Amino acid sequence: MDFKIVNIEKPDDTNIIIGQTHFIKTVEDIYEACVNTNPNMKFGIGFCEASGACLVRVDGNDEELKEIASKNALAIAAGHTFFIILKHGFPINILNTIKNVPEVCHIYAATANPLQVIVAETEQGRGIMGVIDGFSPKGIEKEEDINWRKGFLRKIGYKF
Repeated sequence: MDFKIVNIEKPDDTNIIIGQTHFIKTVEDIYEACVNTNPNMKFGIGFCEASGACLVRVDGNDEELKEIASKNALAIAAGHTFFIILKHGFPINILNTIKNVPEVCHIYAATANPLQVIVAETEQGRGIMGVIDGFSPKGIEKEEDINWRKGFLRKIGYKF
């Protein structure tokens, strides 16, 4: 078995959700989940089929984001994984909806941070072992950091 680290490529103004699923209809169900949750959000989906033709299936409502999602899916090339690139929306807005898609088994990451995917490769194929999301902590928050955090969440409307 070989391990590889694959960097996710995405524009800075986007988020990505990476997950594991189990059925070809996932790509259409995730599309419906996205548009039904936030019709103003732009997104692209790449889904790695794990049997049959073993293609990267693609959907979404933005051509650029569809291309980015499908390129990341092909770079990881792990069966039954999906990649959603989001713009004008955030994972917090749709993550529970995605988790409730019947085919979805697991979410590996939902982030705007730089992201690396740890991939294992065998003679059969590839699988995601985990992700490296962003950077390591530099310390423990102090009172001014707590005040900033609480103020920021209220400023962007997630807390009142």
